[in-house]
Amino acid sequence: MKIVIAPDSFKESLSALEVANAIEQGLRQVIPDCDIVKIPVADGGEGTVQSMVDATGGSIVSLEVMGPLGHRVQAHYGILGEGILGNGSNSGSNSGSNSGSVADMSTGAIAVIEMASASGLHHVPREQRNPLITTSYGTGELICDALNRGIKHIILGLGGSATNDGGAGMAQALDILLLDSQGKTLPSGGAALANLAKIDVSNAHPLLRECSFEVACDVDNPLCGERGASAIFGPQKGATPAMVKQLDTALSHYADVIVSNGMTDHREHAGAGAAGGMGLGVMAFLNAELKPGVEIVMKTVGLADKIRGADLVITGEGRIDGQTVFGKTPMGVLKQAQLQGIPTIGIAGCLGDNANAILDHGMAAIFPIIPHLSPLDDVLANAKLNLCNTARNIGAVLMLGQR
Repeated sequence: MKIVIAPDSFKESLSALEVANAIEQGLRQVIPDCDIVKIPVADGGEGTVQSMVDATGGSIVSLEVMGPLGHRVQAHYGILGEGILGNGSNSGSNSGSNSGSVADMSTGAIAVIEMASASGLHHVPREQRNPLITTSYGTGELICDALNRGIKHIILGLGGSATNDGGAGMAQALDILLLDSQGKTLPSGGAALANLAKIDVSNAHPLLRECSFEVACDVDNPLCGERGASAIFGPQKGATPAMVKQLDTALSHYADVIVSNGMTDHREHAGAGAAGGMGLGVMAFLNAELKPGVEIVMKTVGLADKIRGADLVITGEGRIDGQTVFGKTPMGVLKQAQLQGIPTIGIAGCLGDNANAILDHGMAAIFPIIPHLSPLDDVLANAKLNLCNTARNIGAVLMLGQR
């Protein structure tokens, strides 16, 4: 029997690989000789780098970059390997820091970057949140480091940012000049975009043109307006109603200047407003294509090939609810398995409202792992044991079916 285990992480508890290992441990208690292939996956959000590094036997690059408030912070990104976990192996990843000498990656390596690692809201104390001044410069530094290592394919995950600067800081880190009417470099932050007069790309990082960018984006907000970056995402980053209006006007002007400098007008493109307008920035400066995160991850880790010939696929995430069918990892895995006629089971930390929606889409069954009511801290601490026990019970039912 071949079983593929392809879960997302259980947030605040277990990485996707740790989830897969716990499920394998439970299954092997009752099906010791089954062929198990583990494929940690993600939907482009938090945990995507670790999941994809684990799934491919890649490595983590750690370095110090500029945080949202201009202070130096520790950040990281992943360089994918070419392997896949299976046959009981616990880990194919090299999780150590690799921030030393620049390596030659001209053989086709892929880097995976989460914007939040460098420019995330977690870097900004709640009382200091101010999207008028926060910058995405650190994300640009991660991209620059990957380019300098010879990377020619970068996957960038949006989300979790503390910024509303339209990717201006990222562009500046890549030596794209953003100038005011006096020819001076624009200061950091979303508010400064109101004074943008000229964009000079003549000295942009020379390797940008040789690199292809895929951007994981799971929102469809335009840049400006009632559904734009400032109105929808600004308040969680510290924007008051007055700031929202100021930032929205600044982003609109920013888009005008981008167009006046000969670049395509993407302000109404679905996802342009993602991550404080970073969606627009990556399209304008990186010539990137925005795609659903789960699609990028599934394709990159080769999920379709890895599940071929499986008798069962097991997926999961920390919470399965009515939103899971809208592009979350279990739904992406389910779709791939359905194309090959393979039954799929979902395991979750808990089941939320309308969790049965995924059953209507073809999931065979879903299982929560919490055995009884407990404080949240206990639930998180016991996640591995509860996962193992749940998987063991699923395996026992499978064996009954074999009899």
